[in-house]
Amino acid sequence: MDKWLNRFQFLAGLGIALTLLVLLLGVATRLMDAGLGCPDWPGCYGKILVPSAEHAAQVSLQPLEPVKAWMEMVHRYAASSLGLLAIVLVVLSWRLRALACPLFKASLSLLALIILQGLFGMWTVTLKLWPVVVTLHLLGGLSCLLGFSLVYWLARRQTLEDAMEDEADTAEQPRRHNPLFWIALLALVAQISLGGWTSSNYAGVGCVGFPTCNGEWWPQADFAQGFHLGQQIGPDYLHGQLDAVARTSIHLSHRLGALILGLVIVALWWQQRTAPVSIRRFSDWLLLLYGLQIVVAVVMIALALPLVIALLHTLMAALLLLTLVQGGVRGMVWRPAAQPMNAVGRATKGDAYGH
Repeated sequence: MDKWLNRFQFLAGLGIALTLLVLLLGVATRLMDAGLGCPDWPGCYGKILVPSAEHAAQVSLQPLEPVKAWMEMVHRYAASSLGLLAIVLVVLSWRLRALACPLFKASLSLLALIILQGLFGMWTVTLKLWPVVVTLHLLGGLSCLLGFSLVYWLARRQTLEDAMEDEADTAEQPRRHNPLFWIALLALVAQISLGGWTSSNYAGVGCVGFPTCNGEWWPQADFAQGFHLGQQIGPDYLHGQLDAVARTSIHLSHRLGALILGLVIVALWWQQRTAPVSIRRFSDWLLLLYGLQIVVAVVMIALALPLVIALLHTLMAALLLLTLVQGGVRGMVWRPAAQPMNAVGRATKGDAYGH
C-alpha cells in the first residue's frame, strides 16, 4: 500500500508542476497572439503536427505562421498530458480505495474538471477567442491546479507524520468559522477573474503609467461596455474588439481590485499573528507574495507588458491562490482564539490555540 501511495503522491505533485507549466504556456500563447495559430481543433490544419505551408494553404484561407502554430500545439500537447496523468491517478486511487480518504472521488472529479477544461480549450479556438470563454479557460486552469493540489494533500495526509502534525495543530482548535478567510478567497478569485478579463480583452495597455492611469487619477472610462459579458459571438477577437475607454475601465478595475485585495490580505495577516506557527507561516507567505506581485505588476506596466514579466505575473497569481487555499486547509479557515491572560493581564506563552 505504501508503494502505491508514494507513487500517487509523486504523480499528484508532478500534476501541480505540469498544471503551472500549462498555465504559463497558455499565457505565452495569448501574449504571442498565437491563440488562433491553428484555426481548427484538436489538430492543426487537420494534422496532429504542424503541417507545411503548402498543406495549410490547401485546407484553410488562414496563412500558416509556424512559430504561432507550434506555440499553440505545444500548449495543447501539454494540456493533453494533464488528462493522461489524471486518468493514471484515477486508476491508482482505485487501488488505494481501502484507505479511509476520498482519493478516488477526488481523482474522478479532477478528471471531469480536466475534460471540461479541454472543452473550454476547444471553444477558445472555435469561438475565435471570445473573451468570456478565454477568461473561463484561465479560471478552469487554476481550478485544475487546485484539484491536483487537493489530491496531493489527501495523499500526504495518509502519512503518519502529517496525520500527527494535523492532530497536534487542530487538537484544541476552536471551531469558529473565519469569515475573513472566505472574504480573502473571494477577493483573490475576483481579482484573478479581472486579470483574465483584462488579458482576454487586450486591456493590459488600457492604463499607461503608475500610479496614475493615462496621466489621470480617474481617467475617462466606459464600464458598461468594458464589462458587457454578452459580447457578440462570431467576430474574430484577436487583438480585441473594445475601444480605448472600455479597455481603460477594465484595467482600472483590475487596479482597484488589487488595492482591495491588498487590504484584505493585510487584515488576514494581522488576524493570523496569534495563530500556530504551522498556520501563521501561510499568512506570512501570502503577504510576501502579494508585495512581490505588486512590484511585478508595476514593472510590467512600466515596460509595456514584456512576455517574461507577464508570465511571472500569472505565476505569482497562481502561487497566491495555492498559498491561501493551503493555509485554509491547514486551519486558516477557522478564526484564531484570543490568547489566555494571566493574573496581571498579560498574554500567556503559547499560541492562540493554547499549545
